[in-house]
Amino acid sequence: MVGECGRLRGMRVSAKSDYALRALIEITQRWVANDPSVVSAEELSRAQGIPHGFLQGILADLRRAGVLASQRGQSGGWKLAVDPNEVSVADVMRAVDGPIVSISGVRPESVAYNERAVVLQRVWIAARASLRDVLEHTTLIDLAKGKLPAGVERRSRDEDAWQARVPGS
Repeated sequence: MVGECGRLRGMRVSAKSDYALRALIEITQRWVANDPSVVSAEELSRAQGIPHGFLQGILADLRRAGVLASQRGQSGGWKLAVDPNEVSVADVMRAVDGPIVSISGVRPESVAYNERAVVLQRVWIAARASLRDVLEHTTLIDLAKGKLPAGVERRSRDEDAWQARVPGS
């Protein structure tokens, strides 16, 4: 992506998405262990080093999306509202941040270019498809168990995937 002064910058995963996934890993690990108790926001905040106030808003977003349920009261907290096998990383990212790929706030299929640049739209669509291939096939259970789907694992073990790219290289 082109940033200020024409410098290239990479895909950004927001702190909101990162924090949401980290909190959900904590909650899902309890689900895997058949622990029926709810988890307080304070406990999630401490366990993952997430600012408590920021986390409260994220948990509310996940509740509105139907991923989490809250329990009020003295022994209140958060628990999964759905089977974590059915919730992908992409679902979580969309719940807290909206579309996975947008160009200046517009979804790639809705971007309008002149005839000389229209090919760029297909690049954005292909990039979104590649992201979906990873993010939609990795579930909360995969993350909680630390075992990624074969295709994602294969990509993560590719030595080239770990190499940073800088302009001109």
